[in-house]
Amino acid sequence: MALLPLLINLLFIIFCASSPFARAAQLISVLSYGAMPDGKTDSTKAFAAAWSQACASTQPATISVPKGSFSLGQVRFQGPCKNTAILLRIDGTLVAPSDYKVIGSAQNWLIFEHVSGVTLSGGTLDGQGSGTMVMQKNSGKDCPSGATSLEFSNSNNIAITGLASLNSQMFHIVINACHNVEVQGVKVSAAGDSPNTDGIHVQASTGVTILNSRIGTGDDCVSIGPGTSNLWIENVGCGPGHGISIGSLGKDSQEAGVQNVTVKTTTFTGTENGVRIKTWGRPSNGFARNILFQHSVMTNVQNPIVIDQNYCPGEKDCPGQVSGVKISDVTYQDIHGSSATELAVKFDCSKTNPCSGIKLEDVKLTYKNQPAEASCSNAGGVASGLVQPTSCL
Repeated sequence: MALLPLLINLLFIIFCASSPFARAAQLISVLSYGAMPDGKTDSTKAFAAAWSQACASTQPATISVPKGSFSLGQVRFQGPCKNTAILLRIDGTLVAPSDYKVIGSAQNWLIFEHVSGVTLSGGTLDGQGSGTMVMQKNSGKDCPSGATSLEFSNSNNIAITGLASLNSQMFHIVINACHNVEVQGVKVSAAGDSPNTDGIHVQASTGVTILNSRIGTGDDCVSIGPGTSNLWIENVGCGPGHGISIGSLGKDSQEAGVQNVTVKTTTFTGTENGVRIKTWGRPSNGFARNILFQHSVMTNVQNPIVIDQNYCPGEKDCPGQVSGVKISDVTYQDIHGSSATELAVKFDCSKTNPCSGIKLEDVKLTYKNQPAEASCSNAGGVASGLVQPTSCL
């Protein structure tokens, strides 16, 4: 009988050694499919082939992108895959076509769709979008709108770590219709006057976390679209840019709302806005609720705290109307620093759906070393602790 425990242990060891969980991840190099790190050779097909192999693998897979520059057109990383543990490890730089029009009419440059368990680690994405603005100014309506550099769509359990994104044509990173996504240690950089180059855009997604990132761009550092819930943003530095924005919401009459958003330990340097909620001035069933802005430092920010429910670009389709988006339970806690304008706090809420449950706690904002001012329209709430400018709620 003494041999029985030994036999059981031996069978256990044999089983574990043969288990797919015990096997090392399959290593796939894009070089093996003909990718060239010379910044000139089109490596699009090589990356697509490497992805196909990784996606078809029944065991975990690692796609290796070594040092060097890899020229890529649009690449679609499509699932579902046969495994839920794919690592795309980038040590080099992925470079978009220098001719803006090659991918300018496509929505995306690099897009992951219907995948689960994908980690994108390291590397640099160079969208080469610096010519976009020049072309749009010179060509007007004849110019393509541009491509988002990186998007994850309809995907789960995603991680983006240590990535740098430079000069995207449009948005840098988009998280669309995803669940359980962590973005950490990301650096986004684009010219302060580059249009529609949002750093990270989240929409129709749940359980997204954005940590320890630095974003300088020509539009929102982080933008939060309809259908977003349980979003956590922490230790993010913003500037230049338009700040961290919920919205714009209410563009459509039937629209999913935004709820359970935490934005904490953030810095804003020379930005157009700090923490903002923006909705279209027209009917909608949308909402934004249970929002916390906490521990923010403003340095020379034009609009440190703002709710704008009368957004109407070009004065089209909304003049004379009011926003249907209901904004409630928004807390501003420990927000301090300097405003570049005299009006540091502005709550411009809907006449038919006034903002409710706004809380100001320990807010101190100055303008030219003097107390700044606040303005409230159709906004209700309370203030506690030291609040400067004096609360208008």
